[in-house]
Amino acid sequence: MECILENAKIYYEIYGEGYPILMIHGRPVDHRIMKGCMEPILEMRKNYKRIYFDLPGMGKTKSEKWIKSTDDFLKIVIEFVDKIIPNQNFIIVSESYGSYLARGLINEMNDLIDGVLFLVPLIIPNENERSVPSPNILIEDPNLIAKLNPFESEIFKDVSTVLTKKVWERANEEGMSGIYIADNEFVNKTRKTGYAFSKDIDEQISEFNKPVLFLLGRQDSVVGYQDAWKLIESYPRATFAVLDKAGHILQIEQEKLFNSLVNEWLDRVEYFISNKK
Repeated sequence: MECILENAKIYYEIYGEGYPILMIHGRPVDHRIMKGCMEPILEMRKNYKRIYFDLPGMGKTKSEKWIKSTDDFLKIVIEFVDKIIPNQNFIIVSESYGSYLARGLINEMNDLIDGVLFLVPLIIPNENERSVPSPNILIEDPNLIAKLNPFESEIFKDVSTVLTKKVWERANEEGMSGIYIADNEFVNKTRKTGYAFSKDIDEQISEFNKPVLFLLGRQDSVVGYQDAWKLIESYPRATFAVLDKAGHILQIEQEKLFNSLVNEWLDRVEYFISNKK
């Protein structure tokens, strides 16, 4: 489906009915990175309206010349939310750069958000200022790596610490598929012109007192795990989990743990919603 906004057209998909869950992917992937890990969980839990969408320049959403910064991306997301679920409370599942946008949403729409999942969240936009571990491959299938082209091999080694056929098949279907069709010229340009918010959104969030889950990979050499801990006091209801044998595609490398922790977070969210005054 296509959502017509004032200055953009956003591709989106909705599954199920009930309480809205907004899925915000990272970059330069698309909504499939979220759909691949969340649908197996939510198909078993009824009464959720799952909203997947593609950010501008990614997936099936076209880039727009006027979009030059993360501030602009946030404006798009807010307008999309206002149009798809106007004045409705919702929860957020966010991944990487999507988690940066999610914190922007918390800053702008705090009262409407009843819980957030931060999956391998981008905390510091400037990659030179991040605290990240050195790349560390824990499990590798050399026969698989030999079959990949140089680009696939490089990306896979960047995001994963478990280089097996099972992990690659999902990473390729859910992540690489989006990377291949992204408007990378637009994605790279906006990264250079305004990757960070114009204001420090994390300083703006004094306290988000609703169920939160931080999921980070101990071997994530893209965004790391240490920087996220600096935000913990702003989220009094947060579970903070750093998983071993997990890089930047934690949800695939540690599927069972991911599913278990997300289900527990959803239990907390449901209890919170049912007991709101």
